[in-house]
Amino acid sequence: MKIAWWVVWVGLLLVVKIEGGRVRHYKFDVEYMIKKPDCLEHVVMGINGKFPGPTIRAQVGDTLHIALTNKLSTEGTVIHWHGIRQVGTPWADGTAAISQCPINPGETFHYRFKVDKAGTYFYHGHYGMQRAAGLYGSLIVDLAKGEKEPFHYDGEFNLLLSDLWHTSSHEQEVGLSSNPFRWIGEPQSVLINGRGQFNCSLAAKFINTSLPQCKLKGGEECAPQILHVDPNHTYRIRISSTTSLASLNFAISNHKLTVVEADGNYVEPFTVDDIDIYSGESYSVLLTTDQDPTKNYWLSVGVRARKPPIPQQVLTALTLLNYKNISASVFPASPPPVTPQWDDFERSKAFTKKIIANKMMTPQPPRYSHRRIVLLNTQNKIQGFIKWAINNVSLSLPTTPYLGSMKFKLNNTFDRTPPPENFPSDYDIFNPPVNANATTGNGVYVFRLKEVVDVILQNANQLTGKGSEIHPWHLHGHDFWVLGYGEGKFKAGEDEKRFNLTHAPLRNTAVIFPYGWTALRFKADNPGVWAFHCHIEPHLHMGMGVIFAEALHKVRNIPSQALACGLTAINARH
Repeated sequence: MKIAWWVVWVGLLLVVKIEGGRVRHYKFDVEYMIKKPDCLEHVVMGINGKFPGPTIRAQVGDTLHIALTNKLSTEGTVIHWHGIRQVGTPWADGTAAISQCPINPGETFHYRFKVDKAGTYFYHGHYGMQRAAGLYGSLIVDLAKGEKEPFHYDGEFNLLLSDLWHTSSHEQEVGLSSNPFRWIGEPQSVLINGRGQFNCSLAAKFINTSLPQCKLKGGEECAPQILHVDPNHTYRIRISSTTSLASLNFAISNHKLTVVEADGNYVEPFTVDDIDIYSGESYSVLLTTDQDPTKNYWLSVGVRARKPPIPQQVLTALTLLNYKNISASVFPASPPPVTPQWDDFERSKAFTKKIIANKMMTPQPPRYSHRRIVLLNTQNKIQGFIKWAINNVSLSLPTTPYLGSMKFKLNNTFDRTPPPENFPSDYDIFNPPVNANATTGNGVYVFRLKEVVDVILQNANQLTGKGSEIHPWHLHGHDFWVLGYGEGKFKAGEDEKRFNLTHAPLRNTAVIFPYGWTALRFKADNPGVWAFHCHIEPHLHMGMGVIFAEALHKVRNIPSQALACGLTAINARH
């Protein structure tokens, strides 16, 4: 590699100019720290003393080199670069037991990968429930120099949304793995860029709430980050959700939002009053500051798809849109936007179905697939423990990473029996399972290189009583086309006739609605082993995921450090 004409350190970022792009070097120290993200003191996980972690910004074609040092004293860690496809670098995907070994306390692991597509992304822990502990940050990829976006804007904001519990992620893990089962409950706070308010409300004077008015000073950790804008300008707001559980609704009072990007892919622009955003999703919206510039306006993020623990009191995060010609200390004169009813799923579906591809910027899906896999999501029991299962198999990861096991053709490291590709046709998705018992497994769905695969995500009733939850599913290593959504049980001959093959949006995360199905299509064109799972942290912890693999014979140059555990440790040393 030929170094060109400059090398410079900027804080903890080293940028090296090379032919064909830049190498951006970051030093990340992962550690626990004491912070007050919602005005109360908590132990959170962060990077370089920051919570959330530092924002990574790069251009298409750049190579990121992140030297990640584990400064946790008692546990391993990894970081997943959510939405980055890792073409040619599957070992850098950051998934413990799948693409690499956990990074042990005191060790440093070097992630090196190219960012090949502009968009709004983020990164987060992918070991245990470290995302719930606060291990996350933003990752923005700009167009290459000289290229222009297909829309105009005068300025930009970046908002990372998350949820926060007052119990530790370790306590949550123990409860989820206990018998009797202990659910984590609803979050205590919703955070915007790591800031929220518990036991007070910025808008207490304007809404019917038992919470007192917040009395915050600008220097406090939990003071909201205010969006300062000029009148009659257009701003791009990048919004990502790294929530552990909550589905969210985003709105700015008196202002319209034009959606232009979803998960790093351009969509046909459409204008709405608010957007729903599920865990693992990211959007760019355009905001035009065309309202009365002598007023400030609320920015509101409320919880959807989860029943509020206190009736009629939706958990909400607030900050202000401040027109710069007035003081940011002036509160709006009217209440914040009302978060839609938590179970108004028809409204959620209507928004989701508006997201279609920008045909000029998005390739159309292949007309036909080579293979179809139908994945049924169910709650089950295994030896009395409550789990989630896919086609009656609850994912239990092996101790040796799949990438090394499959590359080196090791036996007895995981179940070589192919997992089921469908579920019994007589299964009643509208009622609790007749036989709730499931099994654990860690088999792999193996695809041929460039095989076109359809995945049908099928939702069902919960373990007991009546009810079906929303699940946002995220695919590593690929984007997929969302071909459609439907009600009830998927009917192959009938429902596939309604697939959208002309405006199908490309995404890396897609939601399945209660008692419904979602159809996805992707091309297995990225050699490696990849996770496909529900992005709700406790659901993945309880087994809601599967493993895809393709063309392992084409994977090259796996760093020995990635496989220095389990049965690959011997291979890694040679």
